[in-house]
Amino acid sequence: MPGPTLSFADLGLRPVVVHALRKIGIETPFPIQRDAIPDALAGTHILGRAPTGSGKTYAFGLPMLHRLSGSASPRGRPRGLILVPTRELALQIEQALEEPALASGIRIVSVVGGVPVKRQVDRLLRGVDIVVATPGRLEDIVDSGALSLDAVTITVIDEADRLADLGFLPQVQALLDRTPPRGQRMLFSATLDGDVDSLSHRYLTSPAVHSTEQPLGDSAVAQHLFLRVSNETKSAVATSIAARDGRTIMFLRTKHAVDRFTDSLHAVGVAAVALHGDKSQANRTRSLAAFADGSVPVLVATDVAARGIHVDGVSLVVHVDPPADAKDYTHRAGRTARAGNAGTVVTLVTEKEQPQVSTLAALAGVDPRFVDVTPSSRFLVENTGARRPPGHPLTEPTGVIRETPKRIKGKDGRPPKTYGSSSGRTRRTGRR
Repeated sequence: MPGPTLSFADLGLRPVVVHALRKIGIETPFPIQRDAIPDALAGTHILGRAPTGSGKTYAFGLPMLHRLSGSASPRGRPRGLILVPTRELALQIEQALEEPALASGIRIVSVVGGVPVKRQVDRLLRGVDIVVATPGRLEDIVDSGALSLDAVTITVIDEADRLADLGFLPQVQALLDRTPPRGQRMLFSATLDGDVDSLSHRYLTSPAVHSTEQPLGDSAVAQHLFLRVSNETKSAVATSIAARDGRTIMFLRTKHAVDRFTDSLHAVGVAAVALHGDKSQANRTRSLAAFADGSVPVLVATDVAARGIHVDGVSLVVHVDPPADAKDYTHRAGRTARAGNAGTVVTLVTEKEQPQVSTLAALAGVDPRFVDVTPSSRFLVENTGARRPPGHPLTEPTGVIRETPKRIKGKDGRPPKTYGSSSGRTRRTGRR
């Protein structure tokens, strides 16, 4: 196995790609990149077990750019396809590969729900080499005849376990069946069991298996705190944590709870943005940008943000509402302590929730030790940086993304279909 001192050039990538990476400050490959890139360059099928934050985007993206460079794709017939579960992940992959793709002469486009479909089709018809897509939107465009997958030679399924959780695997399989069977295929997932295992057996031929994972409970990387609160003090404890210095993600169970808690933070002077599936794509993009550049320190989200979203420097993740199971705990917690950096994961737990949380924490490989706290507890302040919020409502919308949704519904109460097959079948759109 290659040693940790290998460079991207040592892995066999072209100098133009190595130089493009160096321009954006990336010089040393992560373990999953060291292991997977040589096999991917050789055209081997890849089965990768890797959590978000491990660097897998470059593990599959750079070999794809390398192998597709030097020739152009036919119009409306891309040669590379990357399937992902969420809009945010698709846009982040497109952004991450933008610089090396430009250096390689490769055109890359994201195709996701929540964006006007005509705009996406216009971009596709101008010619594209790699499509990064959510399954629902891509299926609609392919069914419309605006795009064909018959020239795809390299396919990547990223976050396969999340695709399975969201019920997208039938669409993923339908799309894979439209690609040439002799093409190279790479599948990456945090877990390789159940439906993901079936998917890999069906579509991967003699794959090279690469696994890299930081144990979730490793205290050298992430500190896991379980704070017992009363129903009466829970909101005040969460608010005092949100008022801390540093980039913080706070997870709640429902969209309504996210909006309500975000408004309560604004009311006491804490700048925060909300992220959930009812937000428009433009709003979600602006909110993530404000959080990523530091102008807004707090992101309040449903589980839509638990997978595929990478923001540097998130030092604290808070389960304001405990996750439903161990897998959700793992994915939420993975927003901090990424790529070897330190971070803290806090779970607020009421007495009624403690048995369930104890079970899911143990399944996630974390030893749950519960500590009673109030908004002013010394333990809370010392371990999270919690403090009294400013107390003055935000009077200016600086850093606060607001939106008045315009929801147009059809006869069945669902948004009407605006593009795609005329068969009348109802499809998931890939919108999360």
